[in-house]
Amino acid sequence: MFQFSRVIRARLSRGIPRAHASHPYSTKVPSSNFRRNIALFGFISSPGLWWLTTTRDDVPRFEGSPTTQLNLPPGPSKDEVTQIVSEGAYSHRVDNVSGVDRYYGTQLASNSPCEDKFLHGKLPSPRNDGSQWMTWAVFDGHAGSQTADLLEKQLVPFLAHSLGQMKSLPSNDSVAEESIHNAITKGFMDLDKAIIDDAAELTRSKIPLHEKVKLLAPAYAGSCALLSLYDPVSSKLHVACTGDSRAVLGQKGPDGKWEAIPLSIDQTGYNMGEVERLQKEHPGEEEMVKNGRVLGLAVSRAFGDSRWKWSLEFQKEMKQNFNGPSPLTPRYDVRTPPYLTAEPVITSTKIDPTRPSFLIMASDGLWDMLSNQQAVDLVGKWLEPSEKGMELEPTYEPFDFGQFWKE
Repeated sequence: MFQFSRVIRARLSRGIPRAHASHPYSTKVPSSNFRRNIALFGFISSPGLWWLTTTRDDVPRFEGSPTTQLNLPPGPSKDEVTQIVSEGAYSHRVDNVSGVDRYYGTQLASNSPCEDKFLHGKLPSPRNDGSQWMTWAVFDGHAGSQTADLLEKQLVPFLAHSLGQMKSLPSNDSVAEESIHNAITKGFMDLDKAIIDDAAELTRSKIPLHEKVKLLAPAYAGSCALLSLYDPVSSKLHVACTGDSRAVLGQKGPDGKWEAIPLSIDQTGYNMGEVERLQKEHPGEEEMVKNGRVLGLAVSRAFGDSRWKWSLEFQKEMKQNFNGPSPLTPRYDVRTPPYLTAEPVITSTKIDPTRPSFLIMASDGLWDMLSNQQAVDLVGKWLEPSEKGMELEPTYEPFDFGQFWKE
C-alpha cells in the first residue's frame, strides 16, 4: 500500500514541473516549488519507475469472461436438511393421558444465540381428581432471549398457581370453560406484571448494579407466548395466544382429507381486530399502527417490551441510571402507554375422539413459509402409514419476501 502511494506521487511530481515550463526552451530560473518538485521526483523516481516498468508482480489477477450460467455452490441435500432439522428434535409417547398418543417437536434457530424457547409436559388437573393435563408452549423471543428464558421457567408455575386457586370446576361446561379462561389470563397477566411493574421496586433495591441490570433484562427484551392445555376429562383443548405464534388443528374428514382449523389468530398490526382495539384504547393517535407495526413493533401483544409499556418519564430515568435502551421518542409519537399487553386470546375446542387429529404449534418462522392447510397436509401425509417413506412433493409456490410489501 505504501509503495503504491509512492507511485502515485511520482506521477504527480513528474507532471508538475511541466506545468510550470510555459516555453520549451525557457531560460527562466525555476521557482522554489519547481526545484522542490524536481528533488521529490528524483528521490522517488527509482522505485516509482520500477513499479511502472516491471512486467509481472505477485498481485492477484482476475481473468475470465462472465457466463450466462453461474456455477453456484449446491445447497444442502435432502439428507443434510433432515439432519439439520433433527438435531433439536424430540418425541414423547404419552401413556396415561386419555386422548393424547404422542407428540413431537424440533427447533431450528434463525440467529445465534437462539432467542426462542419451548416447553412440554404434564401438570396436575385443577379438578383435583388425580388426573393430569398436558401442556405445550412456544415462546418466540425478540430483542434478546431473556424474556423467553423467563417464560420457559415461570409461565407454567404461574398458571398452575392460578388454576389451583379454583376450588373446583363447575359441572356446566360453559361456566367451567370461562373459569379456565380467567385462570389462564390471570397467570399470563400476573407474570407480565412481575416483569414490568416490579422493575421500579427493583431499581430502588440495594442489590449490586450488575445484578439489577441482569434482572431488568427480561423487561427490555420481549417474547410472544403460545400455550396449549389439554383436559382429558372434557376432551377440551385450550389454546392461549399472546403474539403472532399460531396453533392449527388438523382433523381428518369422512372423505379422508385433512381439514386445517386455526385455533389462534396472529396478533399484529395487520389484524384489524387488534387495530380497532388499540385505536379505541388510544383515540386520536393516528400514527400508532403503521405498515403492520405498533410504534415499530411487529406484534400487538407480548411479554416484556417495557418501552411500549412504561411511562416516558420512567424510561428516561432508566436510560440515565442504568444505560437502558433509549425511549421510543422522538422516532415514534408516544403519548399514552401502555400500548402492548400480555393478555392472551383464548380458544377452547372439543376434540372428537372418533376423528384422527393433531395439533401444530409454531412461531411465525414456519407460518411465513406455509399456509395452515399446507402444514396440515404435510403432517397428515407423514402420519399416514401408507405414505411413510414416500417422497413428499411441495404443494406451494416458491417463496420470497415480496409478498410482505403488497398493500
